[in-house]
Amino acid sequence: MSADHALPPTAGQTVVTRFAPSPTGYLHIGGARTALFNLLFARANGGAFKLRIEDTDRARSTQPAIDAILDGMRWLKLDWDGPVVYQFSRAARHAEVAHALLATGQAYRCYATPEELEAMRAEQRAKGLPMRYDGRWRDREPGPEQANQPFVIRLRAPTTGATTIADRVQGEVTVQNAELDDMVLLRSDGTPTYMLAVVVDDHDMGVTHVIRGDDHLNNAFRQLALIRALGWPEPVYAHVPLIHGADGAKLSKRHGALGVDAYRDQLGILPEALENYLLRLGWGHGDTEIISRDEAIAVFTLDGIGRAPSRFDAKKLDHLNGHYLRASLDERLVELITPRIAAAIGRALGNDECATLHRIMPLLKERARDVHGLADSALFLFTARPLAMDAGAAKLLGGDAPALLGQAGERLVAVADWSAASTEAAIRALAEETGVKLGAIAQPLRAALTGSATSPPIFDVLAALGRDESLGRIEDVIAGAATLPQS
Repeated sequence: MSADHALPPTAGQTVVTRFAPSPTGYLHIGGARTALFNLLFARANGGAFKLRIEDTDRARSTQPAIDAILDGMRWLKLDWDGPVVYQFSRAARHAEVAHALLATGQAYRCYATPEELEAMRAEQRAKGLPMRYDGRWRDREPGPEQANQPFVIRLRAPTTGATTIADRVQGEVTVQNAELDDMVLLRSDGTPTYMLAVVVDDHDMGVTHVIRGDDHLNNAFRQLALIRALGWPEPVYAHVPLIHGADGAKLSKRHGALGVDAYRDQLGILPEALENYLLRLGWGHGDTEIISRDEAIAVFTLDGIGRAPSRFDAKKLDHLNGHYLRASLDERLVELITPRIAAAIGRALGNDECATLHRIMPLLKERARDVHGLADSALFLFTARPLAMDAGAAKLLGGDAPALLGQAGERLVAVADWSAASTEAAIRALAEETGVKLGAIAQPLRAALTGSATSPPIFDVLAALGRDESLGRIEDVIAGAATLPQS
């Protein structure tokens, strides 16, 4: 390889990994996990992690898909080193390598027409033979009839012996060379195939370790034949088992095979929660479940990747997300949910309202499992009166509840220094005097103040809403202004 074609290496680093998605859709979770493993292995070994967009399929590669991949990578903080490499822009380099192989006899021109190839495959099907190119132009010189006729360039692959890959995840895997045919490197229109482009780009990017899904394991044998024909250094391979659904079937949308952006925007998952979940999905280090990025870098090895497919567990992801929500700074969570609240109530929050949200955030996040649920749990603070009661709240307002609520309102009116402690003292005194349980009063209060049967501790709710708003909401229920769900 000419030095002119080598992409700039990262000085002083020997291990180089890469993530190479095709921009035909979103960044799915399997791809995100592959990128994460590549990043962690590079960082654990003081190396570089590079990003290549394999956009050679021009019909299916789109700019929105590229943008979605880059956005997902940035959201998960899968920070790559150096510029993004776009495979399509390197087509001339790929063709150069193919022609160099042709010049040395490591590749040859194949003039077989599409009709001839289809007839070949039909005959193989009829005889029950594996469908592979039969080498009809491997040792044949073109004649005058081939002048100006289209041709492809094929690799002259070995036909005897076997190829063994010492895969860092799968172990030693061997394929007989007779099972591999002479793959096309350059199409008749001069465009490179995926197999050629991958090998050339990995070499020029200095990739030392190819960590990818095990659906690429068969490709590795073909790519290795090309690497050896070129006399280039062979990368270390690590083919990671794919993710399956909880039922053991191949992961699909019904199992949760969504784009990374959907986990953020539709499901309200935090990036560190998704990262932690993907890390432990097929990789292990003892019994530790909660692992930070720095901790993962310190202990990550390819030996920790299992050989069996891992199973996606949505409940486990929700549990991890709840953990990271509780561990998040209140300021960050306020920033995350404020736009969602504003969209729900149809207006922006004022500074005082944001301050209220910040004060009650420690209580809100204790019960939340996702960002959307967190936002929903705060809506009661900013909903205009009279509140609509959900079914749970309506149930709490039956029986003796209105009378108890009226007594509670009278006691709260008399509270001068409005706080969680002072309102609690007033309601506890009422419960003792009337001989009812505290919950018999607190639950109707919860319904009146929030329109729901669930909320943060009710006396903290009173403090957050303030005196006037709290008393007004109680009065709305007593007066029948609050709206109950229709049966």
